[in-house]
Amino acid sequence: MLSPTVRLPSLERLIRQRSYFVIHAPRQTGKTTAMIALAEQITSMGEYCAANLSVEVGNPFKDDIGGAESAILAAWRNKIIDRLPSDLQPPDWIEGPPGQRIQANLRLWAQNCPRPLVLFIDEIDSL
Repeated sequence: MLSPTVRLPSLERLIRQRSYFVIHAPRQTGKTTAMIALAEQITSMGEYCAANLSVEVGNPFKDDIGGAESAILAAWRNKIIDRLPSDLQPPDWIEGPPGQRIQANLRLWAQNCPRPLVLFIDEIDSL
């Protein structure tokens, strides 16, 4: 498999510019696999903390924003613990009003992480 950064040559520039971008391709073409590899490669370089996080678990809670946030944050916590060293992991998630918990917890993580965060949010269209 080609290195993800070879497949996406302008990625480093976009990250340095603090830009967002979309990886769009047909189903089953390796988007998630590429994002996982990107996150691992970016983190291993030592300048950023990168994670591939999915929001797909929030899908069953379309009419319950608090339930969706709880499911998403729990899934994110598990993925982060499995993939990132302890010094890059966020503090315990905080509670907050429905609709504001994801933002508040990402802000908390960004404030406490020793490196800038790069997040690949997968399955966003499932919400």
